[in-house]
Amino acid sequence: MNSNNNSISDLENLIAETVCLKIEKWNLYLGDAGLARKLAIECLSNLSNGIKKAVEIALESVQVSIGNGSEKIALSKFIIDSQRQDLENLLQDYI
Repeated sequence: MNSNNNSISDLENLIAETVCLKIEKWNLYLGDAGLARKLAIECLSNLSNGIKKAVEIALESVQVSIGNGSEKIALSKFIIDSQRQDLENLLQDYI
């Protein structure tokens, strides 16, 4: 269990400093947005489906609260293709 938590924490840290939300010309790293751990957990829990599918499922599953939280949008709407590729590359070490 501890090694699993370390894997989640390790992936969370990598995601936090690598992947960002893209809104207009503004980049918000997922660590700063508080979304890195949720994404790491979703990616790892879906990894048995393959890396590309795990990323797709995870980005759809993690919801970004807008404003006071009454509206939520899938993280996938904020992640550009190069960031998806970066996330897929990060997951290579976890297969």
